[in-house]
Amino acid sequence: MINEQYTPDEPIAAVATALVPAALGIVRTSGKNSIELVSKCFSRPKALLEAEANTLVYGWILDSETKEKIDEVMVAVYKAPKSFTGENMAEVFCHGGTSTVLGVYHALLAAGFRPAQKGEYTFRAFINGKADLTKAEAVREIIGAKTDESRNRAANRLQGALYSEIQAVKEELLKVLASIEVGIEYPEDEENISETFDDSALREAIKNLKVLASSWQAEKLYQDGAEIVLCGKTNAGKSSLFNLLLKEDRAIVSDIHGTTRDFIESYASFDGIPVRLFDTAGLRETEDEIEKVGVERTKELIQHSDAVLYVIDSTYGFREEDLEFLKGFTDKNSLTNEIPLVLVLNKIDKTEYKNAEECAANIVPVEWKNLPVFGVSAKTGSGIQALTEAIAEVLRKSCAASKEGVGLGSERQKNAVEEALDSCNHALCCTQQGFTLDAAVQDIEDAVASLGELTGEVTSSDILETVFSQFCVGK
Repeated sequence: MINEQYTPDEPIAAVATALVPAALGIVRTSGKNSIELVSKCFSRPKALLEAEANTLVYGWILDSETKEKIDEVMVAVYKAPKSFTGENMAEVFCHGGTSTVLGVYHALLAAGFRPAQKGEYTFRAFINGKADLTKAEAVREIIGAKTDESRNRAANRLQGALYSEIQAVKEELLKVLASIEVGIEYPEDEENISETFDDSALREAIKNLKVLASSWQAEKLYQDGAEIVLCGKTNAGKSSLFNLLLKEDRAIVSDIHGTTRDFIESYASFDGIPVRLFDTAGLRETEDEIEKVGVERTKELIQHSDAVLYVIDSTYGFREEDLEFLKGFTDKNSLTNEIPLVLVLNKIDKTEYKNAEECAANIVPVEWKNLPVFGVSAKTGSGIQALTEAIAEVLRKSCAASKEGVGLGSERQKNAVEEALDSCNHALCCTQQGFTLDAAVQDIEDAVASLGELTGEVTSSDILETVFSQFCVGK
């Protein structure tokens, strides 16, 4: 359990930066007597012990036995309670070579520190009142952020936006409880006091909880991202478009049909949404056994994708194979009929049409004009920004996501909000069906407890284990 792994106050040390050649490396310490222990292997112990909080001290880290110099460093001093963990802390800034960082780390262990567990620093911040669980989880989310937008959304939770939202709902529920207790103690009608109960505050809490519960799918999109498949006939320009979307020459581009025989994947950002983008083998009948396998893999990828970009060579227009694919893709009995589909008219710079709209109006068959259609040129880059923004909007609509507002940062938080919502709905049902108000008290208390689990005010060691075991060592 979490309390057996973590011993509060015990001095801990961890490498807080990646063990790769770099300009700087950081070894972080925290806990009782942490500054004193660092001084044991520091060339200027008196200066370090007398240093004021939030200051830097220059010196050398020494081998505890031989007293040989390991590295020239700066030590940052933080004192309780004004530190990340709420304890005394010292961070050693050394040169970033792997051997150097590990040498400093082992010198600190020899001085009396024990190795920190995963997430132990953030756990100490939590138990010392420096962060609630929503902020603690936001730290992990920032570390794992794949785009600027996902980082910004996590930073919003780290600043306390989600905590404030939850606290506001809790306060509403506590007011409801207070009004019920007054009604129970001083009833105007002892037979059925629920008729005099004003449920507006409870309804407002339910509305806010519904908004929060629905926000998880959007946040999951920004955290985990989406899988998008580029497909179409051979030589439609998929690989050129793939390279342009990635802003690098990742796929081989050739006029020879069947150049791409297997899928290639890479990551990109579409209007802040992390996207796993697949360039696939051209969809066509072929006698080449290797290419056949590539085509089958393309079909498998399509079935498990979050969106499909079907690329058309606009200089040729829609051919029979394109129409067959579209009919099969959108057939109501198809596994793909609910996957968002976007038509991409490539090579519009080589057509006689003045713009993408004119091109679409002339070559897209009537039965497919209801689909999102975008004209682009993988050669000149024309239309690419509009395409990526449109794809991002398609992905957001698929999970009712918004770029605005406070959202839940984990499935654990979503489950807690849903439990609170269920309890509130049951409480409202009790008041509407003529039960005495004390029947709703337990439901509202359960809702408050669920929200307390979300922020960490009411929690168990199992929940803490789940949250902090996902952190890296050093954080």
